Amino acid sequence: MKIVIDSREQAPFEFAGYECSTEAGTLYTGDYSLPGLDRLVAVERKSVDDLLGCLVNAGRDRFERELTRASGLERFAVVVEASYQDIARGRYRSRMKPHAALQSLVAFQVRYNAAFVFAGDRAGAEYFTHSFFHKYLAEARKRYGAILKHNEAA
Repeated sequence: MKIVIDSREQAPFEFAGYECSTEAGTLYTGDYSLPGLDRLVAVERKSVDDLLGCLVNAGRDRFERELTRASGLERFAVVVEASYQDIARGRYRSRMKPHAALQSLVAFQVRYNAAFVFAGDRAGAEYFTHSFFHKYLAEARKRYGAILKHNEAA
Protein backbone atom coordinates (compact mmCIF):
# COMPACT_ATOMS: atom_id res chain seq x y z
CA MET A 1 0.00 0.00 0.00
CA LYS A 2 1.18 3.50 -0.79
CA ILE A 3 0.03 6.54 1.20
CA VAL A 4 0.15 10.05 -0.21
CA ILE A 5 1.17 12.73 2.28
CA ASP A 6 0.09 16.26 1.44
CA SER A 7 3.16 18.38 0.72
CA ARG A 8 1.80 21.07 3.07
CA GLU A 9 1.62 18.66 6.04
CA GLN A 10 3.72 20.22 8.82
CA ALA A 11 4.48 17.12 10.93
CA PRO A 12 3.92 14.07 8.70
CA PHE A 13 3.71 10.53 9.98
CA GLU A 14 6.65 8.37 8.92
CA PHE A 15 4.76 5.05 8.96
CA ALA A 16 8.00 3.35 10.06
CA GLY A 17 7.32 -0.29 10.84
CA TYR A 18 4.15 -0.37 8.75
CA GLU A 19 3.82 -2.28 5.49
CA CYS A 20 3.46 0.73 3.24
CA SER A 21 5.41 3.35 1.37
CA THR A 22 4.76 7.07 1.17
CA GLU A 23 4.99 9.78 -1.43
CA ALA A 24 4.46 13.52 -1.24
CA GLY A 25 1.68 15.11 -3.25
CA THR A 26 -0.93 17.84 -3.28
CA LEU A 27 -4.23 16.52 -1.98
CA TYR A 28 -7.75 17.78 -2.65
CA THR A 29 -8.42 17.78 1.09
CA GLY A 30 -6.85 16.26 4.19
CA ASP A 31 -3.26 15.40 5.01
CA TYR A 32 -3.20 11.75 3.89
CA SER A 33 -4.84 9.75 1.11
CA LEU A 34 -4.24 6.95 -1.37
CA PRO A 35 -2.79 7.49 -4.87
CA GLY A 36 -5.55 8.28 -7.35
CA LEU A 37 -8.22 8.07 -4.65
CA ASP A 38 -7.91 11.48 -3.01
CA ARG A 39 -11.42 12.39 -4.21
CA LEU A 40 -12.77 9.32 -2.38
CA VAL A 41 -10.87 8.99 0.91
CA ALA A 42 -8.70 11.15 3.16
CA VAL A 43 -7.51 11.63 6.72
CA GLU A 44 -6.85 14.98 8.36
CA ARG A 45 -4.34 14.87 11.25
CA LYS A 46 -4.65 17.27 14.17
CA SER A 47 -2.68 17.81 17.34
CA VAL A 48 -4.95 18.85 20.20
CA ASP A 49 -3.76 22.48 20.08
CA ASP A 50 -4.15 22.62 16.29
CA LEU A 51 -7.66 21.20 16.62
CA LEU A 52 -8.63 23.80 19.21
CA GLY A 53 -7.21 26.51 16.94
CA CYS A 54 -9.64 25.27 14.28
CA LEU A 55 -12.58 25.96 16.57
CA VAL A 56 -12.06 29.71 16.96
CA ASN A 57 -11.99 32.77 14.69
CA ALA A 58 -10.48 32.47 11.20
CA GLY A 59 -9.24 28.95 11.93
CA ARG A 60 -12.84 27.83 12.26
CA ASP A 61 -13.84 29.22 8.85
CA ARG A 62 -10.89 27.50 7.13
CA PHE A 63 -11.59 24.21 8.93
CA GLU A 64 -15.29 24.31 8.03
CA ARG A 65 -14.37 24.87 4.37
CA GLU A 66 -12.17 21.78 4.58
CA LEU A 67 -14.94 19.76 6.20
CA THR A 68 -17.32 20.93 3.46
CA ARG A 69 -14.90 19.63 0.78
CA ALA A 70 -14.44 16.40 2.73
CA SER A 71 -18.19 15.81 3.02
CA GLY A 72 -18.16 14.86 -0.67
CA LEU A 73 -15.72 11.99 -0.09
CA GLU A 74 -16.78 8.39 0.50
CA ARG A 75 -14.77 8.25 3.72
CA PHE A 76 -13.11 10.99 5.71
CA ALA A 77 -11.72 11.07 9.23
CA VAL A 78 -10.11 13.67 11.43
CA VAL A 79 -7.60 11.82 13.59
CA VAL A 80 -6.69 13.66 16.78
CA GLU A 81 -3.39 13.09 18.58
CA ALA A 82 -5.14 13.29 21.96
CA SER A 83 -7.92 11.62 23.88
CA TYR A 84 -11.48 12.82 24.30
CA GLN A 85 -10.69 13.19 28.00
CA ASP A 86 -7.76 15.53 27.20
CA ILE A 87 -10.28 17.92 25.67
CA ALA A 88 -12.95 17.33 28.32
CA ARG A 89 -10.41 18.15 31.04
CA GLY A 90 -9.03 21.21 29.23
CA ARG A 91 -5.55 19.75 28.57
CA TYR A 92 -4.72 22.20 25.80
CA ARG A 93 -3.43 25.77 25.41
CA SER A 94 -6.59 27.48 24.13
CA ARG A 95 -8.82 29.53 26.42
CA MET A 96 -11.86 27.86 24.88
CA LYS A 97 -13.95 26.09 27.52
CA PRO A 98 -13.95 22.28 27.25
CA HIS A 99 -17.74 22.09 26.96
CA ALA A 100 -17.76 24.59 24.08
CA ALA A 101 -14.94 22.71 22.31
CA LEU A 102 -16.69 19.35 22.64
CA GLN A 103 -20.01 20.79 21.47
CA SER A 104 -18.32 22.26 18.37
CA LEU A 105 -16.72 18.90 17.60
CA VAL A 106 -20.04 17.07 17.94
CA ALA A 107 -21.74 19.66 15.73
CA PHE A 108 -19.03 19.25 13.07
CA GLN A 109 -19.43 15.48 13.09
CA VAL A 110 -23.17 15.76 12.56
CA ARG A 111 -23.10 18.70 10.11
CA TYR A 112 -20.32 17.35 7.88
CA ASN A 113 -20.68 13.61 8.41
CA ALA A 114 -17.03 13.44 9.45
CA ALA A 115 -15.60 10.92 11.89
CA PHE A 116 -13.42 12.44 14.61
CA VAL A 117 -11.13 9.78 16.04
CA PHE A 118 -9.48 10.57 19.36
CA ALA A 119 -6.46 8.31 19.05
CA GLY A 120 -4.84 9.17 22.38
CA ASP A 121 -1.46 10.22 21.06
CA ARG A 122 0.62 10.54 17.90
CA ALA A 123 1.46 6.82 17.72
CA GLY A 124 -2.22 5.94 18.02
CA ALA A 125 -3.11 8.46 15.31
CA GLU A 126 -0.51 7.01 12.97
CA TYR A 127 -1.76 3.47 13.67
CA PHE A 128 -5.36 4.52 12.98
CA THR A 129 -4.42 6.28 9.73
CA HIS A 130 -2.58 3.24 8.38
CA SER A 131 -5.38 0.88 9.43
CA PHE A 132 -8.08 3.18 8.02
CA PHE A 133 -6.46 3.16 4.57
CA HIS A 134 -5.71 -0.56 4.71
CA LYS A 135 -9.37 -1.38 5.49
CA TYR A 136 -10.68 1.18 3.00
CA LEU A 137 -8.52 -0.26 0.23
CA ALA A 138 -9.73 -3.81 0.98
CA GLU A 139 -13.36 -2.68 0.76
CA ALA A 140 -12.74 -0.54 -2.33
CA ARG A 141 -11.12 -3.50 -4.11
CA LYS A 142 -14.33 -5.49 -3.58
CA ARG A 143 -16.42 -2.62 -4.96
CA TYR A 144 -14.25 -1.28 -7.74
CA GLY A 145 -12.10 -4.33 -8.51
CA ALA A 146 -10.73 -3.93 -12.03
CA ILE A 147 -10.53 -0.13 -11.84
CA LEU A 148 -8.30 -0.25 -8.77
CA LYS A 149 -6.11 -3.00 -10.18
CA HIS A 150 -5.53 -0.87 -13.29
CA ASN A 151 -4.68 2.14 -11.06
CA GLU A 152 -2.30 0.13 -8.86
CA ALA A 153 -0.45 -1.20 -11.90
CA ALA A 154 0.17 2.32 -13.23
